[in-house]
Amino acid sequence: MRLHLIRQARGYAARAVTVVIDSQSVKAAETVAKASRGYDAAKKINGSKCAVVVDLGGLPLTMMVVPASMTDRDIARELLFRVRLTCPHVVQVSADSAYSGALVGSAKTFLGMRITVVNRPSGATGFVLLPRRWVVERTLSWLLRARRNVRDSERLPLHSEAALIWSAIALMARRLTRTTARNRATWAA
Repeated sequence: MRLHLIRQARGYAARAVTVVIDSQSVKAAETVAKASRGYDAAKKINGSKCAVVVDLGGLPLTMMVVPASMTDRDIARELLFRVRLTCPHVVQVSADSAYSGALVGSAKTFLGMRITVVNRPSGATGFVLLPRRWVVERTLSWLLRARRNVRDSERLPLHSEAALIWSAIALMARRLTRTTARNRATWAA
């Protein structure tokens, strides 16, 4: 998919420089092998974890499905390495507090990426809209609109990744073919 076309149509630069990373756990069906699922103690979910890196427009750059027992920091090492290989122009990463610690230093040293941890304001209660973080949450909800992605029923994580990629391709294709009032005005002329 030509990501730069979508970004330019939305008024962004052709290449993303800043990205946002996050993950979400989903339950696994009984058909999923025990080797490819795990227990996420924080969410109390036995299943798999979908981790995604998106640009500031919410378009996925890379994603990965792993057992839910893996920590976000371990997943981020692999994801950020993939981002460095496929999008070498990315230098800034926004993340939640699960990605803090030694990962921040190693990403700066080995990958040349600066990780900015976006925390909740101290003393805040209830829902708080965090800058930049809402973008990846919105993308995860878009990907989970596809019924196949709501519950992991694939035997292999690669098959689950393929279903997520298929959903992302459909999302980007809709964005490419969507007509705006500006486009309609130029077509009418």
